[in-house]
Amino acid sequence: MLFSALGNLPPLVVSTIYSDGMSGTFINSFLVLFFTGLTLWIISAGSKKELGTRDGFLIVTLFWVVLGTAGSLPFILSPQIQLSVTDAVFESLSGLTTTGATVISGLDELPKSLLFYRQLLQWLGGMGIIVLAMALLPMLGIGGMQLYRAESPGPVKDNKLVPRLAETAKALWYIYLSLTVACAVSYWAVGMNTFDAISHSLATVAIGGFSTHDASLGYFDSAAVDTVAIIFMFIAGINFALHFTAWQRRSTRHYFFDHEFLFYTFILVAVSIVTVAVLYFSSVYTTFGESLIKGVFQVVSIATTTGFTTADFSSWPLFLPYLLLYAAIIGACAGSTGGGMKVIRILLIFKQGFREVQRLIHPRAVIPIKLGKNPVPDRIIESVWGFFAVYVMAFMVMLLALLATGLDIITAFSAVGACINNMGPGLESVAENYGAIPATAKWILCFAMLLGRLEVFTLLVLFTPMFWKR
Repeated sequence: MLFSALGNLPPLVVSTIYSDGMSGTFINSFLVLFFTGLTLWIISAGSKKELGTRDGFLIVTLFWVVLGTAGSLPFILSPQIQLSVTDAVFESLSGLTTTGATVISGLDELPKSLLFYRQLLQWLGGMGIIVLAMALLPMLGIGGMQLYRAESPGPVKDNKLVPRLAETAKALWYIYLSLTVACAVSYWAVGMNTFDAISHSLATVAIGGFSTHDASLGYFDSAAVDTVAIIFMFIAGINFALHFTAWQRRSTRHYFFDHEFLFYTFILVAVSIVTVAVLYFSSVYTTFGESLIKGVFQVVSIATTTGFTTADFSSWPLFLPYLLLYAAIIGACAGSTGGGMKVIRILLIFKQGFREVQRLIHPRAVIPIKLGKNPVPDRIIESVWGFFAVYVMAFMVMLLALLATGLDIITAFSAVGACINNMGPGLESVAENYGAIPATAKWILCFAMLLGRLEVFTLLVLFTPMFWKR
């Protein structure tokens, strides 16, 4: 019921302002979803059972599955755009999971309200992701996210969030909304019109990547716009627990003592240096300044899994397209709106690998893995390795499934990588959009989006017989 209002009423206002003929679509969508929700609420209103851990897994998964499917309604009902049910669900799930993979072309000609609806889906999904990562996944113990329990030690030990879930969510909403407003004002100040500034701020802070133009941010051809995007994509890729502490203490010193933040910054800087150097010395761009802004923008956009583009990075020379794709696999920080495996997990995997090398030299030594001065429990290290193993196996299975639909290896590999990491653009046939691939492939990629957004285990646990045993 809440989603029916949040998702359909703002685009209805936009439709009224621009008189684009979409009012009926959003009114019908609102009524269908509202009364469906009302019916379900009436049926279940008398239930007073306590929620357990199993219920948590199911509710978290159904949040994206049900709302992702419900979000397809305006695409299906719209007279302005002809999408099949498969394409409509793909577009909606891509928006809500902040993946940014699209099946729609000709964005510049679409009604403003429909364009705004796509951006709004990403913004709503991004807030859901933050609450999921900061409040729910730690309680469920998903793949190393126990580090982010408010009461446990870890990289954010001093960043104790408000104990009550509702108050935590409220505080995160304020931060998320403030960043969105600041981003919109910044876009407007560097030359975007009001509609584009608001629309792109929704996708930037959500690390979504949808745009109101086919050429994405490349449409504006502005170094100032690119710079604003780089700054806010970088900020949105940081753990929101750190933003919470900054807001609470009115200080930013703690960022520089957080090992995940430092490693995140190091990855972006290192990949940017390599990318800019290759672009400049390969003469892809005529000046160093252009190589710098194009290179850094694309690195931050892909590595944080946002997916905005200002250039066709899939045609860049040498290994660059694959370097960016691997950066997206690492992704942004845990507790951010970004996708990927998360920087904290990669950092712990590196530390564990280095510990194994040390153990070869000193077999009997007790060598704890530490983040700062805090030792990380072996249980968490095992959980991270388990996550990594399941991630790789799921990736391989979905890659083979896509190859079975007739896609070539580069398209299939990059499509799975782009969707499971919630990034969006891929290589070859999916470099611009996903409209031309088979319907079966789109459903597989919908599953990949959900798998990546739900940190793999949350979704896969529902497929185990043990979950359903009483």
